[in-house]
Amino acid sequence: MKKNIRQEILKKREVLSLDQVDAKSQTIFHQLTTLDFYKSAKTVMIYIDFRNEVKTHCIIEDLLKSNKNVIIPISVPTTKEMILSQLLDPKEELVKGTYGILEPKERYIRKVDPAILDLIIIPGVAFDRKGYRIGYGGGYYDRFLDKISEATPSIALSFDLQIVDKVPNDSFDYPVDYIITETQILTCK
Repeated sequence: MKKNIRQEILKKREVLSLDQVDAKSQTIFHQLTTLDFYKSAKTVMIYIDFRNEVKTHCIIEDLLKSNKNVIIPISVPTTKEMILSQLLDPKEELVKGTYGILEPKERYIRKVDPAILDLIIIPGVAFDRKGYRIGYGGGYYDRFLDKISEATPSIALSFDLQIVDKVPNDSFDYPVDYIITETQILTCK
C-alpha cells in the first residue's frame, strides 16, 4: 500500500516544472516564516532538497542570515540512521553524498546532539492530515524521531498534491506536528 502511494505521488511530483516547484516552494517558505516557533527557534534541523522536493535553500539562507544554527541530516546506510551536522556555508561545505543528496564534505562534519534542536523540518513523499508520512522507504526519519523529545515541533514541507486521505501507519511511524503546503498550514496533533 505505502509503495503504491509512494509511486503515485512521486509520478505526480516529477511532472512539476522547475518554475512550478520554485514558485510553490517560495510560497511555502513565506508561510513557514510567519510561524512563531520558526521565528523563535535558535537551532533548526532541515533537509537539503533533491528531486522536485520543496526547495529548502531559501530557508537555509534565511536561518543563516538570522544567526540561527542550521543542522542537516547525514544518512548512514549501514545502520539506517542519521547523524546531525551543523552547516555554516552551503556553497563551500556540501557535496553529493548518499542517495545523491547533498551532505557535508568530511572535513565540514560538525556533529551535534539532537537534544539541542528547537525545530525539525522534514521531507517526505506523501502525508495525511494526521501527520503520518511516507518517505522514500528507508525509515531514517522514523528512527530519528523516536529519539527526539515530543516537545520539539516537527514540520513537514509538502506540495498540495502530496496530501492523501490516509497513510497506512504502524506503531513505529511518527506523525509530524504540522504540514505546510502552498495553500495551507495543517495542525496535525
